[in-house]
Amino acid sequence: MKNTFYIFLLYISVFSCKQKVHEGQPPIQVKSIVYDAYGAAMDTQSVRPMSDLVTSLSTMRQTDTVFAKVEGKIKEVCSSKGCWMTLDTGSDKELMVRFKDYGFFMPLDAKGKVIINGKAYVSETSIEELRHYAKDAAASQLEIEAIISPEITYSFEADAVLLEN
Repeated sequence: MKNTFYIFLLYISVFSCKQKVHEGQPPIQVKSIVYDAYGAAMDTQSVRPMSDLVTSLSTMRQTDTVFAKVEGKIKEVCSSKGCWMTLDTGSDKELMVRFKDYGFFMPLDAKGKVIINGKAYVSETSIEELRHYAKDAAASQLEIEAIISPEITYSFEADAVLLEN
């Protein structure tokens, strides 16, 4: 009887404190906003607006890199496994976000605001890669075949993401 009581107490203490956890991190609350954390630990200090990052990217060469923490709105997430996402930049280009060393992924249904931390750069995306992304985004075969030239892309390699709940 004594052992049963201790097992019951252990069971209650373990399962009563269970929280929703992503990538080993508990949700982060800043003021009244709750974020789910992905990747490395990150705070919400020194976040730049997307417009600042776009201004920097528009003047960069393909060999340049800038480290930034920026807030943006998700446009699209890879529908296969969440291995990339695009953010709205407020300009004619999107920001293509990949995750450092494929160390984490975003939920397939992720939407809304995010804060990302990492390095931003300008790159040329090949036809094959553009077609791969279109396929991941569930584009039609006609849309995939319509991709016939490489594209200059605003890119970001994130080591941490905070997804607003």
